Amino acid sequence: QVQLVESGGGLVQAGGSLRLSCAASGRASSSYAMGWFRQAPGKGREAVAVIGVSGAYTHYADSVKGRFTISRDNGKNTVYLQMNSLKVEDTAVYYCAAGLSFVVLRTAKGDYWGQGTQVTVSS
Repeated sequence: QVQLVESGGGLVQAGGSLRLSCAASGRASSSYAMGWFRQAPGKGREAVAVIGVSGAYTHYADSVKGRFTISRDNGKNTVYLQMNSLKVEDTAVYYCAAGLSFVVLRTAKGDYWGQGTQVTVSS
């Protein structure tokens, strides 16, 4: 079992920045690919950014490329999502997830999920 706890969400004006954190605990949590996903009201869950076990491989949704950066600190069992130049359309609940397969996790199919953190971007 892997437990995931997100933090760092909140309200920010368009153009601003936020950094989300996801603290992982449990069996071999550093052996999982990790990712951030979001779900806006009335929409499906989409993959925002995914990172491999070592951090060498990353994947971003086209809508966030150049604005968001995913990183991980395996010593702290924590994954981060730095979000810059935020837009109103980035408003959503953001979830952290862990998966054994980087490729599968990119399709928003994680093995473990956090409870989510709300990000609201105002105009």
